[in-house]
Amino acid sequence: MFKKRFAIYSLLIFILLGSCISDTDEDSINQGSENDKVVFLVIDEDSIDNVNEPNNFSETDVNDQLATIGLREQLKYFRENVGKTIELYTGQVGDEAWFAIKTIPNTWRNAGPTNNGAQNYLAPGPGLGSPNVDDDREVLLDEIPEVTPLRATGLKMLEGYTILAVVYDSDISINYSPLEANLMGDNLGMVAFQVVSVTERTDGSTSSLPKVSVKILNVIDARQLELMLFSNAPVPRSSSEPFDIKPPSSSEQPALITAN
Repeated sequence: MFKKRFAIYSLLIFILLGSCISDTDEDSINQGSENDKVVFLVIDEDSIDNVNEPNNFSETDVNDQLATIGLREQLKYFRENVGKTIELYTGQVGDEAWFAIKTIPNTWRNAGPTNNGAQNYLAPGPGLGSPNVDDDREVLLDEIPEVTPLRATGLKMLEGYTILAVVYDSDISINYSPLEANLMGDNLGMVAFQVVSVTERTDGSTSSLPKVSVKILNVIDARQLELMLFSNAPVPRSSSEPFDIKPPSSSEQPALITAN
């Protein structure tokens, strides 16, 4: 009788331990898969530029002296401060500073040098800002569909996620109905970071979008991760609606699709 009970107890313990190990392994796999991804954004001068609050970057901090079409160098301040947490502002309603690219145009894929349009933009390829192209270096960067300005809800959805972004030395122009962007213009380079938190701004104007706390990462490392598009970023109805300046207490998860 004792041996029978002992065998039953041993079997139960084995099953429970196996279940715990399986759950732990599954969690690790899920977490690991997210850690292998990086969300592709573009950011303009209303978030990162020299003299911008709250960081008051110098010109050299943000590569302003190097700014040109197609520049993809890492911003100096970000390269020299990997691991540091800073705050970034994100513009105002109607003049947003962070944008999700939801669709990679076929023209980017056809531009080369690869068959991956997103990587051709990051390289960049001909017509996408390549310094090796004498004419029409930006011909493929206008009227890009579904470039979505991020307001409070969209920003909140990115908490905890890793971002890889091209930074522009001017405003990114957005048209509505249909939603599209002009991505022409000089670039300051690239940045990578993890979004730590998104909080309401109480020290700006009545239309100020949230401040975002970010942990700076190395662009070279981030470019080794799988590049993803933020496909369910909330789409504003117009330049003023919705007046979405306060992050919700919770938000849905971003739907990420491979950028290609």
